[in-house]
Amino acid sequence: MVEGYLQKGWVKFPLDPVLARWVRHALPVARAAVSDPKHSEWHDCEGTWFIGVDAMENDGEGRVNGSPPLAGQAVEFINRHLGAQVLHKGQISVIYPGYPQPRRGEGEAAFRYRARRDAAHVDGLRPSGPERRRRVEEPHAWILGIPLSEASPDAAPLVLWEGSHHRLGRAFADAFSAHPAEAHATLDITDAYQATRREVFESCPRIELHGCPGEAYLLHRHLLHGVAPWAANATADRDGRMIAYFRPEFPEGLARWLQSD
Repeated sequence: MVEGYLQKGWVKFPLDPVLARWVRHALPVARAAVSDPKHSEWHDCEGTWFIGVDAMENDGEGRVNGSPPLAGQAVEFINRHLGAQVLHKGQISVIYPGYPQPRRGEGEAAFRYRARRDAAHVDGLRPSGPERRRRVEEPHAWILGIPLSEASPDAAPLVLWEGSHHRLGRAFADAFSAHPAEAHATLDITDAYQATRREVFESCPRIELHGCPGEAYLLHRHLLHGVAPWAANATADRDGRMIAYFRPEFPEGLARWLQSD
């Protein structure tokens, strides 16, 4: 399984009773977070997306609402092959019928990209300024997605470009190697990122990845991914398409993030 993960950049884990029990603890907390006024800023895209960054009230081992630590096949795989990390408060990402709609302040070109290219991105490369230039602001170790609700496969599933982490990882390494280490923290990698992303769209398979509560999927930190539109006949339970995401950062920072494994 680890060879497949390193080659494809992702792996999905089947229904796991241990993880399913954790979901039962986490779901009420996620529901409360969505309706909590302190998280109102995370409702965007004209009400079709609750972004939910840091909205899950878990501790560094994933305990939430009286649950045991986050555990199961996916966590065992991470600990054995990628290295355990202290968990941040999880993201609660919820998509509703009608997605995508424009985000607040999103220009026409950015919205077209969201709709046409699934808002494809690499996590941690956050756009800033009027020209949306990108730097590595969050050196994530890996991305773990845990579905919390039942939804049909066409209800805005996660989308990924298989194998794209190889191309993007090389592009990032080349971009940083051309500059001294003291410049890395503020290095603008927008041009290299966008050029490689265009190559990925032409050369890497686009895959829609659906999951049910008790399942999980793991993405390589350099993998290009996004969210597909909510299909016309898609269905979900009352919570919408709800997924908890964990993306802990490397304590070693950018130098470790740049490595390919």
